[in-house]
Amino acid sequence: MLRSTLTALTLALASCLLPQAPAFAEAAPITTQVPGYYRMAVGDMEVTALYDGYIDLDTKLLSDTTPAEVQSLLARIFVSGEKVQTAVNTFLVNVGGKLVLVDTGTAKAFGPTLGFVADNLRAAGYRPEQVDLVLLTHLHPDHVNGLLDAEGKPLFPNAQIRVAQAESDFWLSEAQATRAPEGRRPMFQMAQKAAAPYQAHGQWAPFSGEVELAPGIRSVAAPGHTVGHTAYLLESKGERLLIIGDTVHSYAVQFAKPDVTIEFDTDKKQAAATRKKLFAWAAQDKLAVAGMHLPFPGLGHVRSEGKAYAWVPVEFSPIRKK
Repeated sequence: MLRSTLTALTLALASCLLPQAPAFAEAAPITTQVPGYYRMAVGDMEVTALYDGYIDLDTKLLSDTTPAEVQSLLARIFVSGEKVQTAVNTFLVNVGGKLVLVDTGTAKAFGPTLGFVADNLRAAGYRPEQVDLVLLTHLHPDHVNGLLDAEGKPLFPNAQIRVAQAESDFWLSEAQATRAPEGRRPMFQMAQKAAAPYQAHGQWAPFSGEVELAPGIRSVAAPGHTVGHTAYLLESKGERLLIIGDTVHSYAVQFAKPDVTIEFDTDKKQAAATRKKLFAWAAQDKLAVAGMHLPFPGLGHVRSEGKAYAWVPVEFSPIRKK
């Protein structure tokens, strides 16, 4: 009896001397994501991917395929359903201290999940008024609407705006807008509204052909999605990055089946041919690739797999490895 009593007292004393687990206040979930920017180096250039947001892409818009094939390819990335999340990206290039922005995002034209380029530009350490040059892949709303701020004023007041002449001529034409199907006319109106203040101040400067638009940045004709759809090739110290614009809308489907097009393509046959040409080039030359509708940050490589291709996303890493 005495022994058991002593044992109980010893255990009780020991428990008093042991450190007690601290009492934590309840932690509420934090429902915000990290700022949407990611940096990588291309030689002496610094490229910052900027996340505009996402759109739920209706898979019914994909052409030259079947719903069963689409769902089978989506299942390979553990996605299903008629609508899939599709990123909208832009890319800021710091070249020799000058800032070049490739595409501008959507602004708030398509709802609350988009329109964050300006916010993420600032989070990345820059201000819109510092941008010297804006290069546009084409004039669809999710690439050009971000030229304006919430009040309809130029978001990049000190920038020159460059776009292919054929693209500018098509979307800024009242005659083309009048001839377009009624459902497509708002796209013309948005392009014309975004361009107007820059045109008025002499900042709208279309280009023709494949030309150098900034040191180490060259336009690459990539028609089909639109009449003047343009890719941009960055090159510095032997390193290259190809910004392919809207060559891809659904990476799960179009790398595996590059003949698959989308309803928004102006010339579906040409769009498919352009996609295969750029994929083959990127795979053969091992180019780094950036895309406006690839999963953020939209940077990586293209791998050849027979007649098909695969997307290899960038690995998170320091900007410049030691």
